[in-house]
Amino acid sequence: MEIIKIKNVFKKFGVNTILKDISFSINKGEIVSIIGPSGAGKTTLLRAMSQLEKIDEGSINICGSVMVENGIYSNKKILRDIKLNCGLVFQDYELFPHLSAIENIALAPILVLKKGKNEAYGEGRELLKKVSLLEKEKFYPFELSGGQKQRIAIARALATNPKVLYFDEPTSALDIETTNEVGKLIKGLSMGDITIVIVTHDIKLAKDISDRVIFIEKGEVVEENDKVSFFSTPKNLRTKNFIGSNN
Repeated sequence: MEIIKIKNVFKKFGVNTILKDISFSINKGEIVSIIGPSGAGKTTLLRAMSQLEKIDEGSINICGSVMVENGIYSNKKILRDIKLNCGLVFQDYELFPHLSAIENIALAPILVLKKGKNEAYGEGRELLKKVSLLEKEKFYPFELSGGQKQRIAIARALATNPKVLYFDEPTSALDIETTNEVGKLIKGLSMGDITIVIVTHDIKLAKDISDRVIFIEKGEVVEENDKVSFFSTPKNLRTKNFIGSNN
């Protein structure tokens, strides 16, 4: 079952075309990594999928709802419903510095989903258990390591029970050991039928946890395949060169 459909998407910033006729689909429960060199358009694409950027042309369908069709966006209610079905974990975590771990996690359920504080905090503690950080519920971001902040950010993204979870460079600031821990955590999330889309420079992460890999360069999809075929027998020379230079 396709849960994300991207068709003929274009995005420009001024005279520069950042995304050029991007098309692909992602099935429910898949983990798909989008890789490519810096400036390839990966993060812009992720921001477009999560409604942080508007595209100029093309169509995006998320969770069976039309976000944008032929460059025309749906109404606010539909866009809000789509947004509620999607969680985003930012590259630099974006935790609120004045809120504790549990307060960061419970904020959206209280403000957006209108849950009571006790319910939101109870569910938040279950999420802290899921990311193995229950003992840090009263800690503030400045008291946490990079890996701990990343796991709190993941718990926060899960707090609205999303069907789709987006990650922007989830391991860019982490050491190897912490990267492996976060990778295992992300991999485990897909067992609950959450669809996961990861933008990453981390080839090892993409190899370890992805079901499929999409390679983007200069705003275009160069190649996509299941991870075994993608890394063992890439078809495009540009893909081979990129993989070779990052091993």
